[in-house]
Amino acid sequence: MTSKSMSPATSSRNTRKTAYAVVLVAIGVALAPYTSFPIGVAKVNPTQHFVNVLAAVLLGPWWAVLTATVIAILRNAMGVGTLLAFPGGMIGAFLAGIAYRMVRKSWAAAAGEIIGTGGIAPVVSALFVAPMLMGQAIPLLALVPSFLCSTTAGALLAVLALRLLKRADIVDF
Repeated sequence: MTSKSMSPATSSRNTRKTAYAVVLVAIGVALAPYTSFPIGVAKVNPTQHFVNVLAAVLLGPWWAVLTATVIAILRNAMGVGTLLAFPGGMIGAFLAGIAYRMVRKSWAAAAGEIIGTGGIAPVVSALFVAPMLMGQAIPLLALVPSFLCSTTAGALLAVLALRLLKRADIVDF
């Protein structure tokens, strides 16, 4: 579909979503060196989960996954992330977007992020990412506390930020 065949409303909506995604990636990448720290065996980044919930609410599940993927790529390129950032960010972002789409409440997006990153991502990381891509075994129970702490902090901050943005009439979702 070319831009000539898109309606002006669709083109404007896509432009707005792209702009939001770029800003969210910039936030996630710019803050990563200051908010990434080791907890247990993982280097965690609550800012990633903060951005995931914002992207899920403002953009939807697929844009949230795309945003999380770009942030993970850039964090790894900068040396402030590990390959665990991919399942940790992408699964949580997707579930946050789906949960928000179903319930239309920011707390639902936060719950999806926490379940995806704190519950599912450690399993994927321990069974596939660590042994196959990182060449090391990481016990599942070593990852769960790290992922849960990081995602809970970031998701709760995002809910607070969304409430403040809505109250200030900056965004409407």
